[in-house]
Amino acid sequence: MKRIILLVLLTIAFIPVWAQATGKVTDKSDGLGVPYANIYLKDIKMNVSCDAEGNFTLPKNPGKKMIISSVGYEKRTIDIPADSYFEVTLKSQETGLQGVTVKGRRARYRKKDNPAVALMRRVIEHKKTSHLELLPFYEFTKYQKITLSQDNVDTIKHKRKPWYIEHIEKSPIDSSRLILPLTVDETVTKHIYRKSPHRELDILDGQRSAGVNKIFQTGEMVNVMLKEIFQDVNIYDDYVRVLQYPFPSPIGRTAISFYHFYIQDSVVYKGDSCWQVLFYPANQQDFGFKGQLLITKDSAVQVKYCELVIPKKSDVNFVDNMNVVQSFAKLPNGMWVLDRDEMTAEMKLLAFAPKLVVTRKTTIGDYTFTDENPPRLLRGRAPTKEMPSARIRGDEYWETARTMPLTKGESNMDYFVYRLTKSKNFGWAQLVLKMFAENFVETSKPGHRSKFDVGPVNTIVSHNFVDGYRLRLSGRTMAALNPHFFLKGFGAYGTDSHKWYYGTELTWSFNKKENSPFEFPVRSLTLYDTYDLMSPSDKYLLNNKDNIFESFRTQSVRQMYYYSSHKLEFNYETEWGLSYKASVNIENDRPTGDLHFIPVAGIPDAQGNIPEVTRIHTSEFSATIGYCPNQSYINTKQRRYPTNFDSPEFSITHTMGVKGFLGGDYNSNMTEVSAYKRQWLGSWGYINMHVIGRAQWNKVPFPLLCMPPVSLNYFTDVNDVTFNLMRNMEFLNDRYVYWSALWDLNGKLFNRIPLIKKLKWREFIGVKGMWGHLTDKNNPTLHPDDPVLFQLPASSHIMSNQPYWEGIVGVHNIFKFFGVDYVRRLTYKNLPDVDKWGIRFNFMMTF
Repeated sequence: MKRIILLVLLTIAFIPVWAQATGKVTDKSDGLGVPYANIYLKDIKMNVSCDAEGNFTLPKNPGKKMIISSVGYEKRTIDIPADSYFEVTLKSQETGLQGVTVKGRRARYRKKDNPAVALMRRVIEHKKTSHLELLPFYEFTKYQKITLSQDNVDTIKHKRKPWYIEHIEKSPIDSSRLILPLTVDETVTKHIYRKSPHRELDILDGQRSAGVNKIFQTGEMVNVMLKEIFQDVNIYDDYVRVLQYPFPSPIGRTAISFYHFYIQDSVVYKGDSCWQVLFYPANQQDFGFKGQLLITKDSAVQVKYCELVIPKKSDVNFVDNMNVVQSFAKLPNGMWVLDRDEMTAEMKLLAFAPKLVVTRKTTIGDYTFTDENPPRLLRGRAPTKEMPSARIRGDEYWETARTMPLTKGESNMDYFVYRLTKSKNFGWAQLVLKMFAENFVETSKPGHRSKFDVGPVNTIVSHNFVDGYRLRLSGRTMAALNPHFFLKGFGAYGTDSHKWYYGTELTWSFNKKENSPFEFPVRSLTLYDTYDLMSPSDKYLLNNKDNIFESFRTQSVRQMYYYSSHKLEFNYETEWGLSYKASVNIENDRPTGDLHFIPVAGIPDAQGNIPEVTRIHTSEFSATIGYCPNQSYINTKQRRYPTNFDSPEFSITHTMGVKGFLGGDYNSNMTEVSAYKRQWLGSWGYINMHVIGRAQWNKVPFPLLCMPPVSLNYFTDVNDVTFNLMRNMEFLNDRYVYWSALWDLNGKLFNRIPLIKKLKWREFIGVKGMWGHLTDKNNPTLHPDDPVLFQLPASSHIMSNQPYWEGIVGVHNIFKFFGVDYVRRLTYKNLPDVDKWGIRFNFMMTF
């Protein structure tokens, strides 16, 4: 009886299955399935949803009414047929593509059963199926134009300057506003990709730059900065790098968790039926985009059009509005490629400065999939090459290579700059602006390239314990005098020490330079001859030690020494990241101030004092190998600054001192190994990580031991590799390991606190540590009769097995450029005369 009852129940349970019909909702125009269409069974009041391919299953009720609907399609009502399988077609409501405003919705957002999320999962899964990198070879030509303009120009103020008025044109963002083009940069690049053996190469075939940047000798840095800040966008990457930050791509691996997606409509774009998908960050103050995607309604689900906008509520600095528009086309071989890319951005760097507009327009074409290049073209590892005539192309070349016309202002840029330089008081204004912007005073006439510069200006007056006030005059030659030979020097005088100091550098650059010898790649031979004064901690300064701001220290630096150095250095950098450096240095050091060289085996005089060593003489050979792939730089008058902090950096240096060679007093061998890496954490910011190891392998006096990296300034660099609370020469070791992890959270926590989030402050957390050891052979307390060792300074200590730690908690991006850090000493807190905590400040303008 139980078996019979069970069989009857199972039969009843499966009756609905036997009485079901299946089918598919398709697009009438192309026959493709309509994803996630909705079916309403009117008579039994039941809803049925289609899957991603438009398939459905519903109870078999012939003659009953069913209503089929989907966003972007005309609603349709039909009778359920008697067939077990049937198809229903929907007609698309064709609309042209219009601008879209993305607004937050009050309804709670859900990922589960969200058709937009399901569609985006398919897009992300399929995006690699059309990558060009799947092919064995391809190449294309890219034309790009970047223009920087002043926004909201008032023509009334300049009505007496017709040449000025003629240069003004309508804004590409808002035609009711007027802009003044300031710079324009055009490039024509051929990109080549080979899969095996792997090789990617960009060949610069033509470059043309014009505008007010030509007034400055380092004016090319404007174009370099614009290209670095507004890099080419590739939404197929997981992260899109814009404004020097990686923004999550709307089709990246983290897109589903970072963005909210909504299917807005069904549109026809350039002949293809597409889904219109809107998206914006889950937290609109995070570094992310809002915008729209047009996704083809076929099995490939490819992005045909995208629009990326930085939300006004985002935590990005200086950019009021930014918009990127891209369109994609299908090649005959089935691959989808970018064919149009336009970017516009409105920027305001300072409250009192005018707003700027940046436009970047790019076209890509001439795709080739057969390698017909000569074999020598792809040799080497450099990611870029420049044709010899790239920067001197004539008008005929640009008329052919330019794929879009120049505006009136862009085409008349040279004439505008000429009239600007001839205007009243321009020479004086240029001199003052250059002095503050470049820290040097040029000696050339307005409109001419400077052959000799006086500066840096901020080193004219400084102060230290031995010299008191220090006066300095310095200068150097530029490439306009000779692009291979450079001379740099200074003369200084200490008002208390009554001593004169000097320094000279003679540099021969093997490759021709545009302005300065330190331009990448450096390939030079330099001879140094210097007599000067410094403290042991000065070797870790990022700025010139005579910088006026270096005169303000957190502690009195009384331990100093005079040094006389003669050095010859060879430096060679490859274009793909590997660098070599070799040098020989002959140096004499004489202690002064509170620094003393007292031998442990010295014999006391009649007064019981041990005679001091008045100088030490070293003769050293040094060699360095470094590797930093894909690094790029911005050149200023003073030095070059790296722009791509994402590149890992490794180096190893060995310095060998030879006793008896050119008067050397000691044998020594110092090895240093360093590594750097930035790790991005998505919307949680990034962590900069450093590891440095040093070891002195020989028995040497304490000036030749491993000095810990110490910064004694109130104003610090947020990413430097120095300790803020350690005293000068507080620990002396013959080997140590330094490490640091500095985490910039990009306002991830502050953005979620009401009121605080409006300030756009950003959190900063960091730790720095060091483990060091002084071996017995270099411990003077264990060898009281050793003729080599010196007594350690009274303020120096020997580390135990406990590491030294510092913790940092800070608030950055105050007023968009200022930061305050609280630094805490975590170990060795009971040593005499140490600071257990401190406040440090930093300036950093970042987006």
